[in-house]
Amino acid sequence: MMDMGGGHGMGMGTGGAAPAPAAAHGGMRMHYMHMTFYWGKNSEILFHGWPGSSGGMYALALVVVFALAVLVECLSSCRWLESRLSSSGRPAAAGAARAAVHALRVGMAYVLMLALMSFNVGVLLAAVAGHAAGFLLFRAGLFGGQAQVEDGAKDYLAPAACC
Repeated sequence: MMDMGGGHGMGMGTGGAAPAPAAAHGGMRMHYMHMTFYWGKNSEILFHGWPGSSGGMYALALVVVFALAVLVECLSSCRWLESRLSSSGRPAAAGAARAAVHALRVGMAYVLMLALMSFNVGVLLAAVAGHAAGFLLFRAGLFGGQAQVEDGAKDYLAPAACC
């Protein structure tokens, strides 16, 4: 049988042999990453070893993802910032502030996307719930403010437009 793994025991063409011990890979441990959606608290979200296998840390990770999604929605609807910037009378400073808020929003949206790439269903649900809560709080006019969604508006899904 031909070993296409270069003699390193990678399991390709070896009839399903297990990966070689850590010593064969220069002391590095092989790491498995999910490529399909799964449900469970044993996952890695954003950082190596976080949240680990602790249920409390997994719950904290879900809260962080939820809060991040709410914050992305908040920054997507900064009408209070627009009103302050337009009345400041300094177009260069206003443009720089808008660019900074935009960069922060897009950066946080990308971090949220990376968290979703853990393929953990709990993370997906926390992100969707956070975006929905943020939309209700800041864009839907639920609490007496004016709804920011007009008929035929192209920016209805503005936070997703960054990708």
